[in-house]
Amino acid sequence: MAASEDSSALYPFFILSMLAIPLVPHTFFKLLNTITRKAKTIHCQCSLCSHSRKCRKSIFKRISTISTCSNVAFLLLWAFVVIIVYHITHTSYEIQAFEPFSILGLDPGASDSEIKKAYRKLSILYHPDKNPEPEAHNYFVSFISKAYQALTDPVSRENYQKYGHPDGRQGFRMGIALPYFLMNSYGSSGGVVLLGIVGICIILPLTIAVAYLSWSSKYSGNYVMYQTLVTYFQSMKPSLAPSKVWEIFIKSAEFRKIPVRKRDSEPIQNLFGMVRRELNMESKKDQSLFWKQDPGLVKMALLLHTQLTRQSHCLYSPLRSDLKRMLELAPLLLEHLVAIAVIPRPPIGRGLLRPAIGAIELSQNIVQAVPLRAREVVEGNLDGIAAFLQLPHFTKTTTKKIFPKKVQTFQELRDMSMQERSQLLSQAAGFSLTQVHDIEIVLESLPSITLEVSLKTEGEEEIQEGDFTTMYAWINLKRGNNLKSSLPHSPYYPFYKEENYYLILADSATNEVWISQKVNFMDEDSAVRSAKKLIARMKELLGATDQEISEAVKFVAEKVKNGSRQVIGKLLAPGEGTYNLTAYCLCDSWIGCDVKTDIKVEVFKKNRDIKANESTSIEQEIEEVDEDYDSEYSDDDDENEKKMIQ
Repeated sequence: MAASEDSSALYPFFILSMLAIPLVPHTFFKLLNTITRKAKTIHCQCSLCSHSRKCRKSIFKRISTISTCSNVAFLLLWAFVVIIVYHITHTSYEIQAFEPFSILGLDPGASDSEIKKAYRKLSILYHPDKNPEPEAHNYFVSFISKAYQALTDPVSRENYQKYGHPDGRQGFRMGIALPYFLMNSYGSSGGVVLLGIVGICIILPLTIAVAYLSWSSKYSGNYVMYQTLVTYFQSMKPSLAPSKVWEIFIKSAEFRKIPVRKRDSEPIQNLFGMVRRELNMESKKDQSLFWKQDPGLVKMALLLHTQLTRQSHCLYSPLRSDLKRMLELAPLLLEHLVAIAVIPRPPIGRGLLRPAIGAIELSQNIVQAVPLRAREVVEGNLDGIAAFLQLPHFTKTTTKKIFPKKVQTFQELRDMSMQERSQLLSQAAGFSLTQVHDIEIVLESLPSITLEVSLKTEGEEEIQEGDFTTMYAWINLKRGNNLKSSLPHSPYYPFYKEENYYLILADSATNEVWISQKVNFMDEDSAVRSAKKLIARMKELLGATDQEISEAVKFVAEKVKNGSRQVIGKLLAPGEGTYNLTAYCLCDSWIGCDVKTDIKVEVFKKNRDIKANESTSIEQEIEEVDEDYDSEYSDDDDENEKKMIQ
């Protein structure tokens, strides 16, 4: 019994070890990420964004931000660890040697009479006949009696002198660090140990393995369901209009996991009344066809258009949570929708331009909460009024007061001087000074993009059919507030959203994408490292000297620090002819900031002989450069998606 009690007293060490094994590394990496994380960017300071839920700085918001389930559990675990450490430090676990003189309260070398006198004195206090308590009986038998024997009985005294204990040689005892209440009356814990071994060594690994295999069979490496990627690929058609991309988006398998509850029936009917015009379903026939769809698709379509029409405040709590989940998944899904659109397709081996533009424009509309119909042509303006509606306090009514009488396009409004614009907004649109100030804040944070693109065959003066051609592009970004990176104005989007830019080289006449890359301006240090590595590799392949490589790397690094990003892409030159290409730079967060530039490419007939082995070597080197480039500049995993779809 005593042995089991002694060993069970060590169970705090066992619990502390089990907690420390996962908790300490997790805490280390969490602190490391916090220390190394850059101050991301500055969010919009207009009154709408400042009062939105994601930017509100009230005490309740701070508490809700801290008190997430994961953070609370993390703090509770550390509190439990502190309690265990305190318990261990204030509990003695030292195994004391058997000292008979000390037990009897005597000095070493005491006489026999002193030993007997001390024994009789302690017997009065601890003998079972005098003290009925179990602890006193245990102490008397295990310590007092044995100490007396060790000093008076010849055999016990000899054992004590040889082995340090009156009972002779003591075997090595092992116990298990479990609390006493888990053991039976004999101190045995075999069943608990067996259960622990089976649970920890067999059941737990099997459960984790089954859960992981179940998850990995449904999700790609980019955390998007395989069924979603297949749906995107099968639904992607060359004739797909940008305004119809949302119909593919709502078919995402992730949205199928959002439940359709019986109590949602009436609220969904009310939603349809609010967004019916946005869905272009005025006739009864169209409405009937709409309601005959899968209930999940109907719900997702209505929730999407509720966001676009800024009616989310009208939703009751469960539907608002469903919409929030949908918007949380939207950036990742739309990014992969763009990636699927630009995947090369046979027989030409190029992607689709119009669906890619449609997916990016849908992302813009979702982030800015602007209806799709706002992009329709209005009195000769091909961009419609969508760009105006992303500005704070702008509505269709106020937009009509300045458009198109005073301002023809959104760019004209941006190009005005601050004084002229303030006068126009105050007098023509009727905005107050506070509202004008908010508009100016957003206009200053809008990115101004310039694009420089060129195509050439390295080491040659002209491009010939079959050549491996390199596209060099510089995307230059400037803002009125001089920030290189900033979170966009998006008061109706419930999450922080980083700006992403897509550079697409395409033939708009044939709807073919030649090159597509995603670019981000958020992490300057990473962009500098990537640009240095990329340009150094390219110069090495071209046989440049060390000095030329050093100068090129220095030039690129300085340009990136000034708010530019370099994109290098490779393609195989097509057949002989003249191609009128267009390079697009599209932002997934702002409306009206996209730019494009026309490029005329002339491909000549092949008249150079290239050895097969040289061509193969060049192709392998180009693939290596492209792989390095993708890993640094883009989060897309096109190759994995191609293999999965095949």
